[in-house]
Amino acid sequence: MNIFGVGLPEVTVILILALLIFGPKKLPELGKQLGKTLKSLKKASNEFQNEIDQVMNEEEKEEIPKTLESNLKNKIPQENKELEKKDLSKPENNNN
Repeated sequence: MNIFGVGLPEVTVILILALLIFGPKKLPELGKQLGKTLKSLKKASNEFQNEIDQVMNEEEKEEIPKTLESNLKNKIPQENKELEKKDLSKPENNNN
């Protein structure tokens, strides 16, 4: 078991010290407050991550049309050059 880089022996020592310092009556209250604090930190972290993801998605959506536009601008002249290279004046042989 490894919590925040602290192993089981260290956690046991910390819990024993907390029990001696705060007493058995205050320890459940402290645990409850710690749980609430961790829950609110996790919620804030998730909200922050969601905002970052949303901004990244918006940037990607803005970049896609620009990329498509530049690809089309490059592709159309290339296709025109290819058509110019082909000799379209020669009739095609239709072997039926």
